[in-house]
Amino acid sequence: MSSQDNSFVVVANRLPVDLHTNPDGSQTWKESPGGLVTALSPVLESQNGCWVGWPGSTDEAPEPFRTDKGVLLHPVKLTEADFEGFYEGFSNATLWPLYHDLIVTPEYDRDWWHAYRDVNQRFAEEVAAVAADGATVWVQDYQLQLVPGILRQIRPDLRIGFFLHIPFPSGDLFRQLPWREEIMRGLLGSDLIGFHLENNARNFLELAERQELEVHGEAAVRKADAYVVSSDDRHVHVGAFPISISADQMGSFEVSDEKAIEELRADLGNPKHVILGVDRLDYTKGILQRLTAFEELLETGALDPEEVTLVQLATPSRERLTHYRKTRSQVEEAVGRINGRFSELGRPVVHYQHRSVDKSVLRHYYRLADVMLVTPFKDGMNLVAKEYVACHGNGTGALVLSEFAGAADELPEAYLCNAFDIESVKRALLTALKALEDQPETMEERMLAMHEQVRTHDVNLWSESFLRELSRSGTPDED
Repeated sequence: MSSQDNSFVVVANRLPVDLHTNPDGSQTWKESPGGLVTALSPVLESQNGCWVGWPGSTDEAPEPFRTDKGVLLHPVKLTEADFEGFYEGFSNATLWPLYHDLIVTPEYDRDWWHAYRDVNQRFAEEVAAVAADGATVWVQDYQLQLVPGILRQIRPDLRIGFFLHIPFPSGDLFRQLPWREEIMRGLLGSDLIGFHLENNARNFLELAERQELEVHGEAAVRKADAYVVSSDDRHVHVGAFPISISADQMGSFEVSDEKAIEELRADLGNPKHVILGVDRLDYTKGILQRLTAFEELLETGALDPEEVTLVQLATPSRERLTHYRKTRSQVEEAVGRINGRFSELGRPVVHYQHRSVDKSVLRHYYRLADVMLVTPFKDGMNLVAKEYVACHGNGTGALVLSEFAGAADELPEAYLCNAFDIESVKRALLTALKALEDQPETMEERMLAMHEQVRTHDVNLWSESFLRELSRSGTPDED
């Protein structure tokens, strides 16, 4: 079904669909939830678009097929060895910890690098096969940083954008990477490189300058005016484009929703205050430190276990990797310890769930929570914080947010804390809870200000801003 007539191509590690098995044993592909899918689907549908990505299972891949809305999905086949070396190895045991400030030590394995390079080559070749002459290609995230450079060599006619969804580290950290020059060459194959924050863009620009590339421009990257790097007689634009969510979809509540939320609070024992954490079970998210802060507040009597409940929803993530298994073990041990010390039979003080939660149910948890705890050690943006705010257009609730989350730049009305400092997390949580009781009007103003920010700076603005800047970025033939 694939053809070389796709004028807009998205390439990401995963296709935007999941394979579901029906009761009768048949299998169907269903659109997977996520902000990226929401943002890009209209563009793909309107521009005869194609999405290139891995279908999620190894050693097999379906033939290309179209979604109900006419978007062509072009699967890339990965073997089990590819998955282990490219994804679990280099992407998530090398790049992920390196780009998250060495929260754990990255592993630099040459075999993983070879797998990463080979899989990026395969992705680039698949894109080259489906992209129309002069097409726009938007490459997504850290797993595919070599794709722009490879594409530039085999399809110089393409206009290529790249967006990094995780932080980009300082030069002092990035230069640890044995293959740093290859990664930089790969990224510089783009016409436009996008990051969440200006700091990330500056980190990249400093690296470019160290490689004696010419850097032009002092425009405000937050307004999508990009810096320009001259590389190989080409101009590469570099800018900051903070990603967001579809706020209107998240924040619309019917009477039936409100009833379900009341029932959910009753299921939790009708506590006076509900504190919520929603995260992938990842060592960067600070879940254990959050639980420790909560435990110490209970221990000192600052929080009453009969009045407060902490709900922690932890989505399974990369469970074959050692650091992730260790994180899960530590978190679940802490949950058990806290409940053993402070709960009554039939009424746990910590409600913990280690499985995925449907978005419709998650919205109810967001709306229910009096305080949202978002305490990552490092996060490119953190859309959970924005989703919580989107669900509180009525001005209720409070957000406790790590200053190391990208969202902290856009949500200064949150109660910011140092996620590495247990005392800082405790102070922010107690301050938020006290303010909800003593300063309701001030709290409403703070939440409504954040809600307006999230509502007006949504995921559509993000994608439109990036693609508009990409359309202004010169291709080699125009420079």
